[in-house]
Amino acid sequence: MARAADEEHLSQSYSPRRWGFWDQYGGSATVLGTVEVRDGALRPGRHACPTPLRELFVPLLSLAEQDVVSFVELEQAGQAGLGIPSSAEQDWLTQVLTATDAGGVHTPQDWEASDRTRRATFRILGRAIDLHGQEGEEYEETLRSTVVFGEDMTTDPVLAAIPETAGWRGLLLRHYSVGAWRRLWAALVADIGSKEGEADRTAQELRDWLVRQAPEGSVRGLLQDLPPLKSPDGLLLPAERELLEKGGDAPMVNVRLLLVGALRSREGHLPDDVRAVFLGRQRRSAEFLDPAWVDGLIRDYSDRPVHDLAARLVDDMLAQSRRVALGKLRTDPATGGLKIFSRLHVRNERYFKTGDEGDSDIGTRIPQLGSFGRQLGLFDVRDGCHVVTGSGRRILETER
Repeated sequence: MARAADEEHLSQSYSPRRWGFWDQYGGSATVLGTVEVRDGALRPGRHACPTPLRELFVPLLSLAEQDVVSFVELEQAGQAGLGIPSSAEQDWLTQVLTATDAGGVHTPQDWEASDRTRRATFRILGRAIDLHGQEGEEYEETLRSTVVFGEDMTTDPVLAAIPETAGWRGLLLRHYSVGAWRRLWAALVADIGSKEGEADRTAQELRDWLVRQAPEGSVRGLLQDLPPLKSPDGLLLPAERELLEKGGDAPMVNVRLLLVGALRSREGHLPDDVRAVFLGRQRRSAEFLDPAWVDGLIRDYSDRPVHDLAARLVDDMLAQSRRVALGKLRTDPATGGLKIFSRLHVRNERYFKTGDEGDSDIGTRIPQLGSFGRQLGLFDVRDGCHVVTGSGRRILETER
C-alpha cells in the first residue's frame, strides 16, 4: 500500500501523478455533489454520504492506515473490499443520479440544475428504451432512433415535455460530422510514412490521395446524389445512417457525411433549440471545420469539380492539425527546446508521422449511462433487448 502511493518515487506508484487518478474520480464526484474541494482539501459535498454507506466502507478504508495489507485482511474488509453490490450503495446512488428522495419521488426545487439535467437524460434514455428497446440496438443507437430521426421527439408526450431532448438531438447530429472528420483524418495519416523517409508525403501528394477517390462531376451533382434529409412533412430522415451503412471507412462516405452536416446547419433546417446545440451555444461565427465552415465551402465550390473540394478539404485538415499542434507547444525541460505534441510533422515540405491517429467516434457516454441504469435496477436486458424495469418507470416517470 505504501509503495503504491509513494509520492517520492512516482515511477513505483500506481500512477505517475501525485494525486493519482483523482482528476477522473474527483471530477465526477464533484459534479454529482458527493465531494467538494475547499482550500485544496476534499470535503463532503452537498449530498452527504448516509451512515449505512459509511459503515459499509469502514473496514476497507481502515486498511489505508496500514503500509502493508495481506490478502486475508482484504478479503475480510467486507462487501466494499470485494466489490459486491450493496443495497445501501445502490439506494443512495439511485437517489443522487436520478434526483429523487428515498421514496423515488423527484421534487425539482430540492435539486440543482445539474441534478435536474442528469435526471432528464436518464428519463430520455428510459423513454427511448420504452419506444425502441425491442429493436435490439445498443443504448446509443436506441437513443438516436428516438430523438434524432422521426417524430418521437415532438409527438411523444414524455419526450416533448423534456427540454433537454432538443439538446440531445443537436449533439447526436453534430456527432456524425465529428466522427466523419476523425475517420477522414485517420485515413489520411495512415497513408503517410514515418520519419525514416519511407512514404513521407508532400502536401500535393496528400491532396492527390483524396482526389483519386473523389467522383467526377461537380459538387452540386454530389449534393444531389445525397440521401434525402427530410420527409415531405418535414421529419428528419436518417441520411447519416444510410451513408454509414454503405461503408463508414471509405473517405468519400465521410466527405458526404460532412456535406450532410453542412446542409443541416442551414437556418430553418433544424428547430432553433436543436440548431443552437448543433452549432454550439457560444458560437457567433463559423469555426474551423464545423458544419457552418463546410457549408461555406459548399457555397464556394458548388459549381466546381468535386476534385477541387477534395483537395481543399485536405488543405484544411493539414492547417487545422498545425493550429492544434502549435496550441499545444511547450518547452521541454529536458532539452530546453520546444516540444510539439503531434503525430504529424513536416520536414523539408514533406509530411511524416510518429504514429497513427484514432478513427473511433468521440464517446457520448450514453453507453456508460445505460450501464449505470442497469446496475441501479432502472434498466434490464430481456431476450437480447433493453427494457425499463417497473422501478425504473416509477422513478424516471417514463409512462404517460
